[in-house]
Amino acid sequence: MKNALKRLAYHISRFDLFLFRHIFGWNGRKKIDRFFYLLSRSGDGYLYGAVGAYLLFLRDMTGLKALLASLSAFSLELPVSVLIKKWARRIRPFESVEGILHLIKPPDKYSFPSGHAAAAFLIADILSFQFPPIQVPLYSWASLVGFSRIYLGVHFPSDVVAGMILGLSASHFGIWLVT
Repeated sequence: MKNALKRLAYHISRFDLFLFRHIFGWNGRKKIDRFFYLLSRSGDGYLYGAVGAYLLFLRDMTGLKALLASLSAFSLELPVSVLIKKWARRIRPFESVEGILHLIKPPDKYSFPSGHAAAAFLIADILSFQFPPIQVPLYSWASLVGFSRIYLGVHFPSDVVAGMILGLSASHFGIWLVT
């Protein structure tokens, strides 16, 4: 059983590296690189403050619930993300894969899980729950933020998937608290 798990982990790691190299290999076109840079920056956190202010401005229960769910979810997601990063200590692709140069400065040392993906999926999920008509653009944006982190050379695909799972889990916690 132990050997089977080691083989599975090995194959997942190899596929992760293959997928990373493939996605990262698409960069090098100035306009597209700039697009993904800006998209990635939209997940830095400043946008979340603006969304929170807008939700307060709405002055209705739907906006207030979304704000409270978001604050609760972020209060779980952020410390869990930091703890996992410190425990896993996964080195970023540009430091561990030869020939990779990052196209954006990462906010911290470790890559697993992607905090940008976690936050983007967290906010997309909560806003989609409270405002269903905009769920397609929200989840599309969150997916592109995650993709941009791979494209820009600061995360492996598995980092983004783990971030997505963390963000969605935290959002469900936040939604559960306010419903």
